[in-house]
Amino acid sequence: MSSGTISPVTQALCDDMKKHNVIRAGARVGCERLSLIKFSYLGFDGAIHEDGEIMVMDAAAENVLRIFNKLRDIRFPIAKARLINHYEGDDDASIADDNTSAFNSRNVAGTNSLSLHAYGLAIDLNPLENPYVQFSGGNPKFSPPAGAAYANRFKGQPEKQHRLGLAEAVINVFAEEGFSIWGGYWKSSIDYQHFQVSRALAEQIAGLTPAQAKAVFAQHVKTANPPAPRR
Repeated sequence: MSSGTISPVTQALCDDMKKHNVIRAGARVGCERLSLIKFSYLGFDGAIHEDGEIMVMDAAAENVLRIFNKLRDIRFPIAKARLINHYEGDDDASIADDNTSAFNSRNVAGTNSLSLHAYGLAIDLNPLENPYVQFSGGNPKFSPPAGAAYANRFKGQPEKQHRLGLAEAVINVFAEEGFSIWGGYWKSSIDYQHFQVSRALAEQIAGLTPAQAKAVFAQHVKTANPPAPRR
């Protein structure tokens, strides 16, 4: 079983990202600061799939590969993981297909604020099972709409979480590798699928050289997860 690979973005892939609206004019993070991760994962069919792909900022690539290796090892299921190129950079199309993804040079939906996905430092996990929920007049609106079937998060029933691919089961896996902000804790709009780093950290390392950014991200992870004291 492959432990996965990390590769720089080739010119051909970069051109494809531009062609399919994944890299847009004035992008905060360009192809030269991104890494392509290929990994294997457990599908909802119980089989191991070798076609997982996700794009992230270079500084966090090793951490993200470890996340997906851990998810496979604990048999946490993933529906699919394809580059957002396959969806013309359309986040709605990607989440409707239950696609796990990361980099996409876009704003936060309905705002002029740059999404953490545009830094390659946010990951959306199993969007169908972990929908985005907005409230209007006390009524929830789910994205994707089919995610309404997962409104009941089975709190207090952890034995069901792995089976359904719910993000609650793996918060610690992401946090241990630096992605400690989970949208499931948000109040006004809940984003169960979404894991990210802080905006301040993303902005800081986007302006550094790759080597500097990797060192800062490693220190971020170390600070967030200090070693246990000796007994």
